[in-house]
Amino acid sequence: SAAGAGLSLALACDLRIAGKSAKLTTAFAKVGLSGDYGGTYFLTRLVGSAKARELYLTSPILMADEALALGLVTRVVPDAELEAAAHELAMSLAQGPSIALGYIKQNINTAERSTIEAVLDTEAMNHVRCTQTEDHHEAAKAFVEKRKATFRGR
Repeated sequence: SAAGAGLSLALACDLRIAGKSAKLTTAFAKVGLSGDYGGTYFLTRLVGSAKARELYLTSPILMADEALALGLVTRVVPDAELEAAAHELAMSLAQGPSIALGYIKQNINTAERSTIEAVLDTEAMNHVRCTQTEDHHEAAKAFVEKRKATFRGR
C-alpha cells in the first residue's frame, strides 16, 4: 500500500508491482496538504491532468486492480507472491544489458518531451552506441548459439 509521499515516491519508479490487496491514495487533500516529492509531476504524466486533478482533489482510496487500470502500477500479483515478484524483476533488470536499458530509458524520456524528429535522432544514436557494446556482441553470439546471453554491463 502507498499513501501521500509514499505514493509520490512509488510513482517516480520506472516499474511498480503491487500486491492484490494494496491500497493507494494521494491522501493530501484529506489532511489539508497539497502534495510533495514530485507526486503531481509523475501522476500527471501517468494519467493526464484531468485524472491527476481528480485523484489529488478527492484523494480516493484505489484498490490494486484500479491502480493497474489507471497505470499507477505496472503489475498486480497475489500478496503472497509480491516479494518474490519484486525480487525476480530486480534480478532480471540487474542481469540485463545495463547500457541498453539506460538508453531505452533515455529514449522514452526523450519521447515524453520532444518531437518525433528528436526521438528518431536519439534512438538512432543510442542504437549505434549499443551495437558497439560487449553486451550486444554477447547477445548476438548467444542467439546464434541458441543460449541465454550473459550480460556484463560493457
